[in-house]
Amino acid sequence: MFVGALTLDILLGDVRSLKQKRSVVRPIVAELQRACSASVAETGDQDLYRRSEIGVAVVAATAAHCSHLLDTCERLVAERPEVELLSARQRLFSPEED
Repeated sequence: MFVGALTLDILLGDVRSLKQKRSVVRPIVAELQRACSASVAETGDQDLYRRSEIGVAVVAATAAHCSHLLDTCERLVAERPEVELLSARQRLFSPEED
């Protein structure tokens, strides 16, 4: 079993309030949950209205499948025109690390 974690740092487009930020971030979180069967949440920069950190977690039987799911999530966010993906950090955890 492998657990994959992905942290996405995104810059939001023309957003002027936290309410507008939620209207951009919520559909992204929902799309990632639906498309990748992943656990997704806004994990940082909640008080900044033009930045957001989104955390994604997946569990898979192989490291390759885990990486594929995380790559798909990253690509889905990168393709959205209303945000700019500033950075993406992936990490894989396995039972052998204990």
